[in-house]
Amino acid sequence: MKLPHPLTGELFESPVPPGTGWPEDPAVRRTPVARDADEVVALTETQDLRELEARVSVCRACPRLVEWREEVAVGKRKSFADQPYWGRPIPGWGVAAPRIVIVGLAPAANGGNRTGRVFTGDRSGDWLFAALHRVGLANQATSEHAGDGLQLIGTRMIAAVRCAPPANKPTPEERDICAPWYRRELELVLPSTQAIVCLGKFGYDALLNGLAALGTTIPKPRPKFGHAVEHRLETSHGQVTVLGSFHPSQQNTFTGRLTEAMLDAVLARARTIAGI
Repeated sequence: MKLPHPLTGELFESPVPPGTGWPEDPAVRRTPVARDADEVVALTETQDLRELEARVSVCRACPRLVEWREEVAVGKRKSFADQPYWGRPIPGWGVAAPRIVIVGLAPAANGGNRTGRVFTGDRSGDWLFAALHRVGLANQATSEHAGDGLQLIGTRMIAAVRCAPPANKPTPEERDICAPWYRRELELVLPSTQAIVCLGKFGYDALLNGLAALGTTIPKPRPKFGHAVEHRLETSHGQVTVLGSFHPSQQNTFTGRLTEAMLDAVLARARTIAGI
């Protein structure tokens, strides 16, 4: 059954087939689909960031994640039962040559998996985009759905795992299968990047692993994660400053472990380093 998109009113199936008009969908019907780990590696071989986004958005290499994201897209949360769900992997989003990159774990089952935009559509996203707006890195304070007019300023967002995982916990195998997408996107945006903000320890660990795979020497012992930590690393494209932030999950924001001021300070520091 097709349902109306909450912004455009157009009718879409859940999950959304590529090339059917969903706002900001980078894929077309003929976009090649990776169905296993080897095909993921093969399809990362592109210099075109937009084409990489398209290939990410139709990936079917992890059977458990495909089943889960599509099950959620069909079953839906009750509060979103009148909406179509994207139900596909979430590509990176933002400017193509960022000075700041924000990295995290994965999209949420009823957040990005519903909206089609990374880190959008749940309480964590509400916190993140409000903070980005307060420090001047987004043109509006809310991110409700792909196509809502939001624009990032000098900034791009990337998830280490592109599909919403059950219980927010991808398996080690799923992380490894998805890693080439992540590494390739990092490789394409690193030449312009000055600062990378890691949301949570998983995002931090995935970033260091990705940078190491791209030839960056990671100090030993490995730099530790913490809120507001800064580590300057030498990449093949020059120096980049890695910053840590507690994840804006409800368990952190409800308990006061992460406050608005704390998140704003990290993002403002990234903006200063990036010279935006």
